[in-house]
Amino acid sequence: MFNLIRKDIILLKKTFMILLPVLFVYLTVGSSSIWVGIIFSIAIIMGAFANDEKSSSNTLLNSLPYTRKEIVSSKYIGAFIFTFLVVFMIFIGNLIIHREITVWKDLLFIISLVMVSTSLFLPFSYKFKSQYLLIASLVSFALYMVINNFVFQNLNEKMSELVGMLLALQNAQFYLIIAFFVISLYACSWLLSIRIYERKVF
Repeated sequence: MFNLIRKDIILLKKTFMILLPVLFVYLTVGSSSIWVGIIFSIAIIMGAFANDEKSSSNTLLNSLPYTRKEIVSSKYIGAFIFTFLVVFMIFIGNLIIHREITVWKDLLFIISLVMVSTSLFLPFSYKFKSQYLLIASLVSFALYMVINNFVFQNLNEKMSELVGMLLALQNAQFYLIIAFFVISLYACSWLLSIRIYERKVF
């Protein structure tokens, strides 16, 4: 399974080389580290998934000495590794550009939201295709813009306030509950994706 993860890293090497300068540009202009980390992580994870989505790729993977469980597991382990790499780059970027150490709560928030998003995206993509996920994302974004502009015109501010409030909490028990929820959701999504992929016919 290690070779499957290594394969994704090699295939995404060029993507990393392109995204790294872009990430540093966003950090330089003062963009939120949290949202930059979430967007970049999800883009890389779904890019790795898209590489194996073609029928020819799936046929090749299933002809190799790997079980379908290992193929799916490599994506979930890889997703965590890619997220860690993005978080690490953000940490180094803020240290170099702004001469400041990124707050650990911000990094934890990035990892948690990416894991939750991955938990939703991967089973959907295994069941259908990532192109449908793109359509669903565009529709959701359009609905969000409509709600933000015509229903709750200060929705962005409320969301920012909510994030700020969560990051300001000092209750360790709260963070343990959130961590338990995120890990449980990720594990359930992992098992669901394995079940979906094992039933697929290529």
